[in-house]
Amino acid sequence: MARDSKLSLIPLGGLGEIGKNMMAVKYGENILLIDCGLMFPEEDLLGIDVVIPDITYLLENKELLKGIVLTHGHEDHIGALPYVLKQVDTPVYGTTLTLGILRGKLKEQNLNGQARLNTVKPRDMVQVGPFKVEFIRVSHSIPDAVGLAIHTPIGTIVHTGDFKLDQTPVDGEVTDYYRFAQLGEKGVLALLSDSTNVERPGYTMSEKTVGHTFDETFRQSEERILVATFASNVHRLQQAITTAHRYDRKVAVVGKSMVNVVNIANELGYLQIPEGVLIELDEAKKLPRHKVVILTTGSQGEPMSALTRMATGDHRQVEIVPGDTIFISATPIPGNEKLVTRVIDQLFKHGSQVIYESLSGIHVSGHPSQEELKLMLNLVRPKFFMPVHGEHRMLIKHAELAQEMGVPSNRIFVAENGHVIEFTRKSGRMAGKVASGRVLVDGLGVGDVGNIVLRDRKHLSQDGILIVVITINRKTGMIMAGPDIISRGFVYVRESEALIEEAKKRVSTALDKYPSKKMSEWSALKSQIRDALGKFLYEKTRRRPMILPIIMEI
Repeated sequence: MARDSKLSLIPLGGLGEIGKNMMAVKYGENILLIDCGLMFPEEDLLGIDVVIPDITYLLENKELLKGIVLTHGHEDHIGALPYVLKQVDTPVYGTTLTLGILRGKLKEQNLNGQARLNTVKPRDMVQVGPFKVEFIRVSHSIPDAVGLAIHTPIGTIVHTGDFKLDQTPVDGEVTDYYRFAQLGEKGVLALLSDSTNVERPGYTMSEKTVGHTFDETFRQSEERILVATFASNVHRLQQAITTAHRYDRKVAVVGKSMVNVVNIANELGYLQIPEGVLIELDEAKKLPRHKVVILTTGSQGEPMSALTRMATGDHRQVEIVPGDTIFISATPIPGNEKLVTRVIDQLFKHGSQVIYESLSGIHVSGHPSQEELKLMLNLVRPKFFMPVHGEHRMLIKHAELAQEMGVPSNRIFVAENGHVIEFTRKSGRMAGKVASGRVLVDGLGVGDVGNIVLRDRKHLSQDGILIVVITINRKTGMIMAGPDIISRGFVYVRESEALIEEAKKRVSTALDKYPSKKMSEWSALKSQIRDALGKFLYEKTRRRPMILPIIMEI
């Protein structure tokens, strides 16, 4: 391979957004993929389950893909892999817990036999094509998180992954400062660093501060305790279990994802659960309330999650009662604030005590604040810098922070998904774009819901639908039955009989004016019905329901 080949970084997700992280590293005829995440839909994506990156570029260059390396086991870094591995067959490298969680996801999609999973540990070095990939331990809100040093013939790329510089992590596994400093000493071509918390001054608090809050509240609480947090926050689960055991309480787990993660983390040794502490929910219901802690999903107010169903009284096994203490141990993801506050309100209505982030130290972030980002820049001392993992304003702020730390502005790249950033040993530049974007997953359909379907869903959700049914004689073109009108989400027919009767008359009048010999031209006839009815309904209601004419021939 030519020594003067260029090295390209191509973000396919995770820039200008929180979620669906995916970065391609290209050297010559070789591509290495870092992470493969999804994101959860915003409010305007009606009915969509998850959003994954557009991998058109990868599919066009399938034969160049040498492997996928994973930084940690969160959904926004591994969640899209089941969809991607259906289309590309390539080795995947990750730490024990990351691959343990991934195996569960692949099994759900009947993909367990197709993926080539390779377990690595911090300080391991693996050769993937021309790339020597080194895994470096970092602290985060899930165990077994790593940053990456990708050694290439052009130079070394350091990708921090999601990290924080926690001096007292729950598992005692501190970020490998020494290795980052060593790499900085040898010379780093480019640093890609986590931008999530760049707007926060100072340092991110240690995860152990949540343990202190748990301890104080568990000691004082005289009734049942519920802890809602991210299923993947194994350190948080460990602290809740340890504190429950300390105060002689049993722990039950509710919510599919929480049960899965607890089982996987326990099997792999990432959760230390004293014997007899973990019990089934049925058993918990038989114990005195002051002897029970329930770990549950639903910290984001998701409509179908366990905590939301408890709050609305729809959960089959758990009923919230006065005296319950409920921890919501997570910060709302942007866009989820309304859902979370609604659940908190409903929980308060049941007479429970709710402890949530704005009131006390019940949640700390897994991402670095400004002083930690500065320290990472000082340790690595890169020639070029590229902020990743954040919305656009965060990337800009991180770029400004890097400038303060002495990185020249012409060596900082604030990119968007699809941009190609090309490096030689001495220079870096933006070098065009590749296909990127989002693919919407709805049920079993991947990418089959597009803008037109979403537009129709929005229309239906706002103004409802009116169905006009007409039966026509095929030979004569005469109307044999109808028009009949069915309404959903527009008006209730029985309460608006006058409006519906008038609407029928308007349709009949429009059809009477239409020549019977042209009745076979259905598209024109349907257009005539829509025009006549749409204008009338808007005049009467100032609403524009979707009008769906159905014509039957006999």
